[in-house]
Amino acid sequence: MTNTAFPLPEDWRDAVLVGRIDLGEGPTPVVVKEGRVFDVSATAPTVSVLLETWNGVPSGKDLGDINDLGLTTAWSGETSKAKLLAPVDLQCVKAAGVTFAVSAMERVIEERAKGVPGKAQAIREELAARIGTDIRKVIPGSPEAQKLKDALIADGLWSQYLEVAIGPDAEVFTKAPPLSSVGWGDYVGIRTQSTWNNPEPEIVVVVDRAGKTIGATLGNDVNLRDYEGRSALLLGKAKDNNAASALGPFIRMFDDKFTIDDVRKAVVELEIVGTDNYRLEGRSTMTEISRDPLELVKQTISEHQYHDGFVLFLGTLFAPTQDRDVKGSGFTHKDGDVVRISTPKLGVLENRVTTCKQAPPWTFGISDLMKNLFKRGLLGA
Repeated sequence: MTNTAFPLPEDWRDAVLVGRIDLGEGPTPVVVKEGRVFDVSATAPTVSVLLETWNGVPSGKDLGDINDLGLTTAWSGETSKAKLLAPVDLQCVKAAGVTFAVSAMERVIEERAKGVPGKAQAIREELAARIGTDIRKVIPGSPEAQKLKDALIADGLWSQYLEVAIGPDAEVFTKAPPLSSVGWGDYVGIRTQSTWNNPEPEIVVVVDRAGKTIGATLGNDVNLRDYEGRSALLLGKAKDNNAASALGPFIRMFDDKFTIDDVRKAVVELEIVGTDNYRLEGRSTMTEISRDPLELVKQTISEHQYHDGFVLFLGTLFAPTQDRDVKGSGFTHKDGDVVRISTPKLGVLENRVTTCKQAPPWTFGISDLMKNLFKRGLLGA
């Protein structure tokens, strides 16, 4: 794992990072270069505007070394002069699902288990015996994919999840409203009634208003397996909840030191540490993704426009099956779990689990942002 006490990329001196901090006045877009933090709000009052006019050079007030900000987590009990926010603001938060073969099979298992975790293992073994690893080798939308689909239908194993896993159309949905995502060091929320849930460690690509992919960050697409397992029509309740979208710590901009190929080759690591001394580790290898990241972006914008840009969760290979308490019931979160998602070139996204009702409520929307920027004299920028 990357050093979680220092959430920047391992090669942070070579990285150009974009983020948002709150110094007490309101959200402030910043650029971090060689560890120096620059307040760019005078010329770019929002990250959306900053990325629209991005030229690779930070232009603003030097706030000093990032270590001098004294960033701390919300549960540390310490105070700091700055809070690290999710690194996007007006962008739409989108997500692609079922982009890895393993996660595709787990969605089929959820569906067949009707959201009951105790049924999952028997279904998992049945599917493994009948399908094997064929699905890993299939290119979505290809003639081979159609042949596998026909065979699965004949066996009574076809599922809407397999349709988006190997069919021509990717699953792309809206994860969260603009400004509702939480950042590094904040709480993530689980619906109070959920009894089967997990983190989804993912790389998230950042796309500007012209549809160009310009950078990447880390994300936790918090997932409620029991809700979506009962019905795919409950996807909204399974995905879009208070504090259920985490992004950060920063956007790393593409340049000659970091490109889309680094995203394609990345290994995303996950660590969960519970207050009960429970520990779980996993990893998601992006080389196993079934659709190229740029293909997912292309499908997202094929018949829609995003004038403030958008971010896109790329999906995860990680689907925890390790039992936590009751044998055969698999993994589910407990209050107080600390979730760390990391990859060397993007740093560490760290959050602590609570319920959606106990997490700080989302109270700062677009109108609040506009009022805040007007009060600070930044809307003319």
